[in-house]
Amino acid sequence: MNPIFDFLFDQYSNYQVLDVVLEIIAVILGFLSVWYSKQNKVWVFPTGMLSTLIFVYLLLKWELLGDMMINAYYFIMSIYGWYVWTRKVDATHETPISRTSNKEKLLSIFIFIGALLFVCVVYNVYGKWSNWVAYVDTLTTAIFFVGMWLMARRKIENWIYWIVGDIISVPLYFYKGLVFTSFQYLGFTVIAIFGYLAWKKHIDRNYQIA
Repeated sequence: MNPIFDFLFDQYSNYQVLDVVLEIIAVILGFLSVWYSKQNKVWVFPTGMLSTLIFVYLLLKWELLGDMMINAYYFIMSIYGWYVWTRKVDATHETPISRTSNKEKLLSIFIFIGALLFVCVVYNVYGKWSNWVAYVDTLTTAIFFVGMWLMARRKIENWIYWIVGDIISVPLYFYKGLVFTSFQYLGFTVIAIFGYLAWKKHIDRNYQIA
């Protein structure tokens, strides 16, 4: 066997084939979801919901509670986001891309702190404070909670949270043995950067027209 291949994928030797296939499917759907978000397409939500459902099942099975909670939250917020993105703000227009207001920035802080406290409680209940990974999980969970809420509200700042969280998640998931998911977050980082630039261009163009 190629030593590089062994290094990357040896951790899958103890996984069931179905679980590996499901992870790959969830990764593909995740890529599609982030791509649709970059393109400002509502398909971000159905593809993302399917991806998160698969990950909830897998992560619960593998006892990765922090990651499981993130994906369960994604699913719930996707329902909310689907509604926000498609509702009519007037007779002809849907919710536009915009920047966060001061009130939304304050709410973002509360969501971040609330997510930190929530994960801490869950980890205490299940005795998951076994190593440094739990602390990083807590941080990324809070970051992604805010990012998903802002994306659901079509706020450009959501990309900043995704970029930070994705960068942290690349080595984190690799360490956990989820190599395909680690590669997914590497791709997410790249798409999130271009997503921010695309949404910024959209806002600047609309500002000039106005």
